[in-house]
Amino acid sequence: MKKVGFFRSIHLKFVLIYVLLILVAMQIIGVYFVDGLEDKLKANFENSLSQQVNILSFSIEEEMVKERDKNSSTLEEDVNDILKDKRAGDIQEIRVIDSGGKIIGTSNSDDAGIIGKRTTDNIIKMSLQGTEQKNIKVKNGKRIWILSSPIKSKNETIGAIYLQANIETVFSQIKEINKIFATGTAIALGITAILGILLAQTITRPMSDMRRQALAMAKGNFSRKVKVYGYDEIGQLAITFNNLTKKLQDAQSSTEGERRKLSSVLSYMTDGVIATDRKGRVILINEQAAKMLDVSRETVITQEIVPLLGLEDKYTFEELMEETESVILDNSTSAKDLILRANFSVIQRETGFVNGLIAVLHDITEQEKVEEERREFVANVSHELRTPLTTMRSYLEALSEGAWRDENIAPNFLKVTQKETERMIRLVNDLLQLSKLDSKDYKITKDWVDFTEFFHHIIDRFEMSKDQNVFFVRELPKKSIFVEIDEDKITQIIDNIISNALKYSPEGGKIRFRVRELDNEIEVSIKDQGMGIPKDNVVKVFERFYRVDRARSRKLGGTGLGLAIAKEMVTAHNGRIWAESEEGKGTAIFFTLPFDPEQEDEWS
Repeated sequence: MKKVGFFRSIHLKFVLIYVLLILVAMQIIGVYFVDGLEDKLKANFENSLSQQVNILSFSIEEEMVKERDKNSSTLEEDVNDILKDKRAGDIQEIRVIDSGGKIIGTSNSDDAGIIGKRTTDNIIKMSLQGTEQKNIKVKNGKRIWILSSPIKSKNETIGAIYLQANIETVFSQIKEINKIFATGTAIALGITAILGILLAQTITRPMSDMRRQALAMAKGNFSRKVKVYGYDEIGQLAITFNNLTKKLQDAQSSTEGERRKLSSVLSYMTDGVIATDRKGRVILINEQAAKMLDVSRETVITQEIVPLLGLEDKYTFEELMEETESVILDNSTSAKDLILRANFSVIQRETGFVNGLIAVLHDITEQEKVEEERREFVANVSHELRTPLTTMRSYLEALSEGAWRDENIAPNFLKVTQKETERMIRLVNDLLQLSKLDSKDYKITKDWVDFTEFFHHIIDRFEMSKDQNVFFVRELPKKSIFVEIDEDKITQIIDNIISNALKYSPEGGKIRFRVRELDNEIEVSIKDQGMGIPKDNVVKVFERFYRVDRARSRKLGGTGLGLAIAKEMVTAHNGRIWAESEEGKGTAIFFTLPFDPEQEDEWS
């Protein structure tokens, strides 16, 4: 977050508001105080001069109404004697005017020449009419207060007193008072600003701490706390903020724990999970889903789910949200088979608002493969049983229609029927054997056997009973090799392999038997010189009901289950089995059995 500048800080705003409030208050007080003081000083000034004029007016009145003889002084002389001491302080000049407007005296000796002259001043003329007149005018750059007061005797105006006084001293005092007030205001504002800063700090300091705490919380740091400076409203706010921090820390820890659990669940799920927003864009995909779809988790984020699943030709996102059934996705390639089942669930809030979609992907490749094998197995069993049954029914119908009377045909029909019955018995026995091998409770009984001697006995048995011109070549160790096996099961494995080798070996061919001792196992191989197996079909020979040449196999009485049974039995012995073949040159079947040389030494 950008740092708050000084001129935008709440600290400065607090101080400015506080100072402005004080300034406004001081100005209001100042205006009211100065105006009142100015009026008071002016009123005092005027009242003082008015009182002096009233006293003077009484003296002048006595002189003006006094009777005079020839030997007494004149009115002008008496008036001037009264006025000669009145020019003092702020009074600049006092004049006395009779009722005719003639100046009969002045306090200013420099203006003695105006005595006896008539005045032309309107303010004096108006006062001679019986009303007191006051005025202020500027003279030589200074304000002069003028008072013209009538002199009355027995309610008649007999003259007037004209006074000029310097009122500039009053305004000078007011100006000085304004300076003192301005200085006091400045000092008060300075002190107020300092107190405002201190007061603002008491408010902004915990707020700054809470701001720093909020920034730390935004970064995920819940360890620091706001310092509590007091228990006022701001202190209570700081305590509440600390409590909120603690609750957020607990909530964040809980959320983080749940997120880790969810992440762990999603990571270790065998199913793929994809979540989208309400517009169908991918916001979450686990590793399993990314592997299933062969995509990178980083690149598919924000991509739309419909093309990601390859359903753009079948569904829109809105249709997927309404889909309640599973959707099968065939993501098979030439390298491997991959079939997925997708189930969709809408993410809704409590208000019912759709927030997105969750897709769960299940890998059903093996399930589909098993289902396909089951269908193929049922079809093969049905076909294998139907062929001999059809043959038997045909021959039995012929016999029931009278063929049994023919001594040449009847024995052959019965022989074929018997042969087909034996074939079905072998098929059913092989199926039962496979069923036992597939069951979980299948057990083998192991015992220590000299495999070299054991293998010789089996080869000897086939060599004595064979009716073909086929030669057996033995490449077996001269020493005894002891292995722990189920003798009956391994005998059945070798019997099936040798029987197949004999069936497909040509006249004069060779069957080669070999046993090799490896590190932790022995390798047994039986190789014929038959027609061989196409390269693409070599891995299929261990599948149930698989035959390279179906017509010849049925003719020879094979069920197609011998090598499948051998594979199950070898696997039960913790061994491996495989085939190597070349068309026209023969086939070799290999299998291994666990072998421990140390155990063999004990038996030796």
